[in-house]
Amino acid sequence: MIGTEMLETSRGSSPATDETVEERRGCLFALSQPPLMIFLAVIGCLLLMAAVHDLFVL
Repeated sequence: MIGTEMLETSRGSSPATDETVEERRGCLFALSQPPLMIFLAVIGCLLLMAAVHDLFVL
């Protein structure tokens, strides 16, 4: 049913290499990408313009 390789939780004796560190990049690395920041800025500007329109024009 369950193989022994699935039950083993010990880590190897070698420290984390650069390749494993690059694979573990998280959300802050994703947010630092320019296309995503441009997309979020455009969405933020659209929301801000809609809020200003609702408050002052309507």
